[in-house]
Amino acid sequence: VQVVESGGGLGQPGGSLRLSCAASGFTFSSAGMTWFRQAPGKERELVAGISNDGGSTNYADSVKGRFTISRDNAKNTVYLQMNSLKPDDTAVYYCRARFYDSARLMARDLWGKGTLVTVSS
Repeated sequence: VQVVESGGGLGQPGGSLRLSCAASGFTFSSAGMTWFRQAPGKERELVAGISNDGGSTNYADSVKGRFTISRDNAKNTVYLQMNSLKPDDTAVYYCRARFYDSARLMARDLWGKGTLVTVSS
């Protein structure tokens, strides 16, 4: 049972990067998925979230109009398309799955280990 982020790296100011989060071991189509980020010396913050069917999304004000979250339930993957990158977007980006664990009879949050995004010229 895991989620694994990929796609981080060095981005140019004004450029684009796309992050992916691949899920396994649980029913992905039943899970709400969320991207968070944590910049050096700062608390982790929510970036964008998407409902289990992709019908509802939400974004932090700081990324609205620049970032787009999407998911492909056939591929058990959620994406974060990041455009018009700014140096302030530099952070470790984490993927979180929230779902009902029928084995434990409780809601469960599953976090990835993160992927580093650095925005610099």
